[in-house]
Amino acid sequence: MNLNGKKILVTGADGFIGSHLVETLLARGHDVRAFVYYNSFNSWGWLDSLPAAQLKQLDVFAGDIRDPNGVLTAMQDCDVVFHLAALIAIPFSYHSPDSYVDTNIKGTLNVLQAARQCNVTRVLVTSTSEVYGTAQYVPIDENHPYQGQSPYSATKIGADRIAESFYRSFGTPVTIVRPFNTYGPRQSARAVIPTIITQLLSGENEIQLGSLEPTRDFNYVIDTAEGFIALAESDQTIGQEINIATGSEHSIGDLAKLLIRELKPDAHIKVDEKRIRPDKSEVDRLLGDNTKISQLTRWTPKHDLEAGLFETIAWFKQPGNLSRYKAWLYNI
Repeated sequence: MNLNGKKILVTGADGFIGSHLVETLLARGHDVRAFVYYNSFNSWGWLDSLPAAQLKQLDVFAGDIRDPNGVLTAMQDCDVVFHLAALIAIPFSYHSPDSYVDTNIKGTLNVLQAARQCNVTRVLVTSTSEVYGTAQYVPIDENHPYQGQSPYSATKIGADRIAESFYRSFGTPVTIVRPFNTYGPRQSARAVIPTIITQLLSGENEIQLGSLEPTRDFNYVIDTAEGFIALAESDQTIGQEINIATGSEHSIGDLAKLLIRELKPDAHIKVDEKRIRPDKSEVDRLLGDNTKISQLTRWTPKHDLEAGLFETIAWFKQPGNLSRYKAWLYNI
């Protein structure tokens, strides 16, 4: 499907991946409506960091993904929906699981109901590699079993299956997009790469981390955004669930050592017990198979880990960016 001339709604547009997706769509000349979380500060989240010229191109809707009426209003006259709005922090899901059900499951249901009512042409629902849990085999393809190893991942499994049901029951043109671990500029402080970088750039000699052995398949955020767009442009992806992955893995410990060498060679790592997930909840290994997306689209990752980290570090070093983060706090 050609996105030119289409009205595109992006939910979660104020967030990390959502803001990069919006920026990429605008750079291509697309007509974008950005669904941002309503707040009394009139903040548009990370969209506020975009150049004024880009912001003036945006149609911004402030609402709450948990509100079906607001979602339906936002979707009026839209042809394509990228649904990224979600609660994502795994530690926070341990003590506030109700909010994850309301946002991730009911929010996705609201999007699907509205899309069906508005006869939307394409709906891309954002999943996560966390739905797989610890790899039972690698590389992890889309047939891998699901494991709800945290309330967060359980709600994303639920949202995925509701999305599948709308495709199978009503013919809703759904694609389930499953990015592996995305990183880059603007990522929230609760993620491991900003955690390490902000501590190092703040002058810390002792870097506080949780488990060092788990491995992850790290996607640079621009590649993730390009993956979303490629999946929307291919009609072969309707009714499918598809990984966005690099096909390579790195342990948290090795990642930390790489960043220490780059930023502060005299720093060392200290394991902080409060940052360690419960034993049965920790996802020990994630390594994605990107065969399917490669077959159905022309997408391929353009950044290896070192190139992506170079861009990420450069962003954190820009004036004002590091000060947005509280490096001394454990962000759940």
